[in-house]
Amino acid sequence: MKRIIQTDDAPAAVGAYSQATTDDSLVFTAGQIPLTADGDLLDDEPIDVQTEQALYNLDAVLDEAGATSADILKVTVFLDDIDDFDAMNEAYASYFDDEPPARSAIEVAALPKGVGIEIEAIASLE
Repeated sequence: MKRIIQTDDAPAAVGAYSQATTDDSLVFTAGQIPLTADGDLLDDEPIDVQTEQALYNLDAVLDEAGATSADILKVTVFLDDIDDFDAMNEAYASYFDDEPPARSAIEVAALPKGVGIEIEAIASLE
């Protein structure tokens, strides 16, 4: 049965979606952008700072679901400029210790609120 995940430690959903959903086996997060839980948008910050905030938000949502970054199976990273890949990758690499999950990185035409990055994940609760 589907269960909705919601935490005040990450930005609230601003549309017809949930921060994450789970069936108590897998957790599917919504895309996390560099927006603080207090509503500060980091769209003018360098991509490494934006990446760190998006990952912080992801971590907060996963924590509420009972998961950690070690439980992530797959990550999708959306960049509005693929030339930011190296800077994103450096910040991203520091988030995962020894066994990073599978990942796709995709350049897109635009992201919500004009940010440079959005990150979503699938994690296991088992």
